[in-house]
Amino acid sequence: MKASVLVVDDEQNILKTVTICLEASGFEVTGFLNPLQALEEMRGETYDIAFFDLKMQPIDGMELLRQARQISPMTTVIMMTAHGSIDSAVEAIKLGAYDYIQKPFEFSELQHIAGKVAEHHRLKREIRELKQELERREGTGVIVTRNERMKSVMNLAMQMASGAIAILIEGESGTGKELLAHMIHQNSPRKDGPFITVNCSALPENLLESELFGHVRGAFTGAVKDRQGRFEAADGGTLLLDEIGDTPPATQVKLLRFLQSKEYERVGESNTRQVDVRVIAATNKDLEIAVQQGSFRDDLYYRLNAVKVKLPPLRERVEDIPMLVQHFLQKQGSASEISPEAMKALEGYVWKGNVRELENVVERAVILSRGDSVQLHHLPEELQTVGLPPNRNLSLEQVEQQHIIRVLRQARDLDEAASLLGIDPATLWRKRKKYNL
Repeated sequence: MKASVLVVDDEQNILKTVTICLEASGFEVTGFLNPLQALEEMRGETYDIAFFDLKMQPIDGMELLRQARQISPMTTVIMMTAHGSIDSAVEAIKLGAYDYIQKPFEFSELQHIAGKVAEHHRLKREIRELKQELERREGTGVIVTRNERMKSVMNLAMQMASGAIAILIEGESGTGKELLAHMIHQNSPRKDGPFITVNCSALPENLLESELFGHVRGAFTGAVKDRQGRFEAADGGTLLLDEIGDTPPATQVKLLRFLQSKEYERVGESNTRQVDVRVIAATNKDLEIAVQQGSFRDDLYYRLNAVKVKLPPLRERVEDIPMLVQHFLQKQGSASEISPEAMKALEGYVWKGNVRELENVVERAVILSRGDSVQLHHLPEELQTVGLPPNRNLSLEQVEQQHIIRVLRQARDLDEAASLLGIDPATLWRKRKKYNL
């Protein structure tokens, strides 16, 4: 869809010039000489972007901005200002304008800022739509995703949920393996039974066996009474063996026996016990390679590998990031919005820790924003510089550009940014124009 643009300027030549320029860039443009007529238009039509001149009659651009924000708060506004009116333009930004452009301007400059604003507006609209979609889906118990590969994984998992066969979930740390396992349990006939998780990499061999199968009094030093294991606790439900690839060889033998016969013994006893437990295994390792290397039993692998689902890392489903961010905001009960610039940085970052790392970053940003909109400077420094060239072999101009970008991200407004940089607002404006900031 073409972005719809409203242009208001009481000078006929400028209005015509701006209209022609924006139409040449692919925008649908409507122009008005009279700001009052423009306000009436906005009551009946919705515009994505608006360009308002600052000095007009019978009301000026500032008043037009105030009223337009009330009538159409979703419209992204840019102020057009003559030389010497920068203070007024900065004030307009405080009132809700996205940016300003100074007259006289070149076609290329106008087209550049229009493209930049169109992207900003698109991201704002996408964030708003994602939030609405999450509100509709809240409480459905379904993992929300737009990624086709992830949807395929979900479909397979749901098809297998009704059975009792073992399932192997592979994926990097933080991709949501435990969440998927729990969803399988919740959509199975065992949903009213227990869902028990054991992290196989968190315990040494002697304690892991006891944790899984239980022990009797005197079985080893410190075993002062009988204790049931996780298999027994999960009777009638589901047991998730997380990081199954780190299970010691002796324990692998006992797991294989249980999968074959549903039988086991507590550590230190000879009585055979039986329980009805569905096993789901999860790993961040490639078990097929572990089998080839001899660190994982092939017969146990084939038992677990009856159904295998592999969760893609977050870097391979970037389209899910906006939806996940909104989900985490709602999960924290936060009313904070996230700025398009911050969202763009989140989408451009390579998440080595996957969804879990993203959730931690969002939680941190909400705390730092103190209930206000989450801005780029609320994100960790490594995210703030996403898209910038590395700090190696930079020219003096590149160093200056990066420093101005960082200060602009940290400052509340352009006045504060100019103050932090130790320059006047007019100089800051010229440098922003020079670097297309």
